[in-house]
Amino acid sequence: MATDSSSPPSFTPGRKWGSGLQVLLAGVLVLAVVVMVNYLSANYFLRFHLSARSRIELSARTLGLLKSVTNQVRVILYYDTDDAEALYSPVWDLLNEYRLANPKIRLETVDYIRNPALAQKTKAKYNLSAQTDKNLVIFDCEGKVKPVDGNALASYVVEQVTNAVVGANGWSFRRRPTAFLGEMAFTSALLDVTSPRPLTAYFLQGHGEHQMDSGDEVTGYLKFASLLEQNRVRAEPLSLLGTNTVPPDCNLLIIAGPRDAIPDAELVKIEQYLNQGGRLLALFNFSAARKNTGLETLLAQWGVDVGRNIVTDPDNTAKGTDIIISRFGQHAVVDSLRGSRLHVSLPRSVGRLTARAEAADAPRVDELAFSGPRARAAGDSTHHAPFPLLVAVEKGAIKDLIAERGATRMIVVGDSLFLGNLQIESAANRDFAGNAINWLLERPHLLAGLGPRPITQYSIVMTQAQMRQAQWLLLGVLPGSALLLGGLVWLRRRN
Repeated sequence: MATDSSSPPSFTPGRKWGSGLQVLLAGVLVLAVVVMVNYLSANYFLRFHLSARSRIELSARTLGLLKSVTNQVRVILYYDTDDAEALYSPVWDLLNEYRLANPKIRLETVDYIRNPALAQKTKAKYNLSAQTDKNLVIFDCEGKVKPVDGNALASYVVEQVTNAVVGANGWSFRRRPTAFLGEMAFTSALLDVTSPRPLTAYFLQGHGEHQMDSGDEVTGYLKFASLLEQNRVRAEPLSLLGTNTVPPDCNLLIIAGPRDAIPDAELVKIEQYLNQGGRLLALFNFSAARKNTGLETLLAQWGVDVGRNIVTDPDNTAKGTDIIISRFGQHAVVDSLRGSRLHVSLPRSVGRLTARAEAADAPRVDELAFSGPRARAAGDSTHHAPFPLLVAVEKGAIKDLIAERGATRMIVVGDSLFLGNLQIESAANRDFAGNAINWLLERPHLLAGLGPRPITQYSIVMTQAQMRQAQWLLLGVLPGSALLLGGLVWLRRRN
């Protein structure tokens, strides 16, 4: 049968354009739906992580701080994004979590290698040096600026490189990052630029206390002073000799392990400070267990019983003279520590004084942590019991007395060595110190631990034969398979 050459074509130009337009609109609609779902799920619902390495969970302390931020904060990553050792990718990923938790955090990158013009403007605005200021994270909140050194965001170990080219000395080494310190640094910087003014903590001196500027591993408090700075608290020494009194700007008084007696005149000044709503962190040293520093008597008036003893616990010790604490009371200072441990050395018992009847307006004393049930005090081998080792004290304003600072708050601990430069890094000691500081200063949004994140690195070790197989697979088999499938589809459609 002859075909009619004059019959109209199956697809007219108008129909072709209409079909193409429908496909285009359908594609745009699908793309729009995918984008909207992705946006909503990332910001309002659940976000899924395909691997453990892509999962970043901010600490409760960071999330609490982010919830309190109401001002616009600009975070600039002034980086060479191709520098593998600068940790740009984990820095960006972590700060992106800050942005997702609070949309007032604005995140941007200035690559000073690829974009020299923008880098020049950034250097001029923040007075950066072209020679030394590289790989920085700059926090800017309404003119308050805090730069963070991006090259100091990890701790490293030096290790021998496996299968490395042998050097002149027969060995080859490299620095391997072991812990990422980004969240500690960024949360501290965010607190710095969003806080209206720094608070001040004064360390009482003159009675054998620990020194806040000492780097001694056992007795120095340099790391604890640094922790105060991270919490936007300035550390200053204090002498109460002569006519000196507790300064009006004292937000926290720290008495860290006095070994000598505190004169009565100074105790009167401390008591006056507490009666006015002062905040006190008192730590006792084992070397003064048989002495009367005067602080024991003062604290007894606030319902605190400081034992003249040294507690040992045979079931919870590593060296015999220390105690690993795992039993905690119910209190905001220790709630986030459950499942963790505190590590104290030669502690004295510190508990609630119950020998007298309590008045209605008596201070509230909460025992925070305890030894094990078989603990005993030195010199008493017959009495075994769980000993309280630290307490928190709180009391409202005293009647007919103007409390300039609000409610009085105290934390009293039977050990001062556990916050020394070496032991503060043991167990959850650092987290407890941060919680204690922020509870005393009434900053509940910061009552959670914040420490370094471990860095896990993966390496693939392959023989030369396995390497050739992988090259054939990646360069030959996979592209060849795609070409083969394409050829089969073409032959099918041709037939």
